[in-house]
Amino acid sequence: MPPTTPGPRGRRPTLADVAARAEVSTALVSIVMRGAKGAGEATRERVLRAAREIGYRPDTRARLLRSHRSRLLGVQFGLQQPFHADLVEGLYAVAEPAGYQLALSAVAAGRGEERAAQSLLDDRCEALILLGPQAPAARLAELSAGLPVVSVARRLRPAVAGVEVVRTADDEGARRAVDHLVGLGHRDIVHVDGGRAPGAADRRRGYRTALRRHGLAERARVVAAGTGEEDGARAARGLLADGPPPTAVLAFNDDCASGILDVLLRAGVRVPDEVSVVGFDDSRLARLAHIDLTTVAQDAARLADLAVGRAIARLEGEETPGETVVAPRLVVRGTTAPPRDGS
Repeated sequence: MPPTTPGPRGRRPTLADVAARAEVSTALVSIVMRGAKGAGEATRERVLRAAREIGYRPDTRARLLRSHRSRLLGVQFGLQQPFHADLVEGLYAVAEPAGYQLALSAVAAGRGEERAAQSLLDDRCEALILLGPQAPAARLAELSAGLPVVSVARRLRPAVAGVEVVRTADDEGARRAVDHLVGLGHRDIVHVDGGRAPGAADRRRGYRTALRRHGLAERARVVAAGTGEEDGARAARGLLADGPPPTAVLAFNDDCASGILDVLLRAGVRVPDEVSVVGFDDSRLARLAHIDLTTVAQDAARLADLAVGRAIARLEGEETPGETVVAPRLVVRGTTAPPRDGS
């Protein structure tokens, strides 16, 4: 029998609707829905069948509110950050089997972090997982005074009491990218950086450290940019306007790298024959066949697992390490090759 919904059109079915359909009391329906004792097997099946027929679903959030628990983990993420989508997918995969749901709140143009975080607090989230937060440390400390806070992909120096940090070793990732390019024979390697974005300072440091180790410190060149595609495009246009482009570019992230690739393509500069490009994150964007970007991979699944685990541990009163750092890995695809002229 197809589901039917008693009552006014569009109204969500209630326990009373199930009771009317099954011809039992509302109290008995409540017993069945809670899985409590007091209903015979035949009655239980009749109630569940009636619930299916009218499309009734228990309001688990209301039940949790009555028990003074929401079991909600609030997630603040950047709407324009492709890697954050990978992290959110990983968070769902870990949270739901652990009995928690996610409440998402986006940071976007015209919607800053303060508003995004406040909406999660208004939803009565039990803990916050902040993806790449840029709020001042003092604000993070304020939040952590009221509930567990996990910062993902941002180093906090000095550490903020009460804030758990889960991040990638960004400096190591940049070093691996430079080692790869130098191993191919590149000597003229430019870093298009992420400005004040979380992780940018560590990636700049890793880039400079690797060049120094290879005896190329005097050839280090950092171009100020940002985290988005247009930031990368603007940096690439500047590089082309300055004369012959470098033989290799390490971008702050994959989104920035895609902007660089677009400008090079439109200018007739062949990648990787004339310029090699490396991104950072290994987001879904990097894995698209027509982009095929060599990149430094952050382990999104591992970061998500740690973030949820630390949040739940804090809720249960367990001791947590304060900061956990995950090693990156290099993924070589089609945007890097030896320099054509060997320089």
